[in-house]
Amino acid sequence: MTELYASTPMAIRDDLAAAHARAWAHVARPGSWWDGTTRVAIAGETRNASSCSLCRRRKEALSPFAIEGTHDSLGQLSEIVVEVVHRVRTDPGRLSERWYRGIVASGLSEEQYVEVVSVVAHTVAIDTMARGLGLEPTPLPAPEPGSPSHYRPKGAKPGSAWVPWIEPAGASASEAGIYPSDRPPANIMKAMSLVPDEVRSFFDLVTHQYLPGAVMRDFSREYRAISHAQIELLAARVSALNRCLY
Repeated sequence: MTELYASTPMAIRDDLAAAHARAWAHVARPGSWWDGTTRVAIAGETRNASSCSLCRRRKEALSPFAIEGTHDSLGQLSEIVVEVVHRVRTDPGRLSERWYRGIVASGLSEEQYVEVVSVVAHTVAIDTMARGLGLEPTPLPAPEPGSPSHYRPKGAKPGSAWVPWIEPAGASASEAGIYPSDRPPANIMKAMSLVPDEVRSFFDLVTHQYLPGAVMRDFSREYRAISHAQIELLAARVSALNRCLY
């Protein structure tokens, strides 16, 4: 058991606790396009978004574009980053390519956008587990010093997503390990490949919260406390509630 869940009233699988610890450490470190302080601020803003009055009014409106205003933010990030964090956190089912193009036109790079989305996703995954267990949110990690690498894969090209991505054939040695070797990568993996380290970290988290790719279709045995069928039923219901078309 890692220190992250050492005092919980229920047993947490060691591999899952370790995966959450790695994810939190990843959020705290300088990334490819944001430093550690900004990444932790993005995580904090992700939590704050749930109490934003503008987001609440937009969520209730027929279209989020019908409601103007200013987000209730913590004041640590630019307005455009706050907009991305809040929309991805509170109303992801109604994001549109038009909205995304407007974000990029406003000065946020495609690479910065992908990294923001990834930090939001890491934070939501960790916070959702805590909420489901009836625990207080895990304290935000202390940001680590250092500068972002500004690494952009040379093989990234426009594809079927809004952002450029890497096809397996276009991956260089620097992107080694971002995709499975035994099957084609799912689009949800390729969608973050503009920032390869985010693929590595987020899908490490997915592997332990869900199932490793190699065992997803192994129906000869069960790997979790609940069955494959129960896992997929829960996943399908959560996807429907979140309007996740995938």
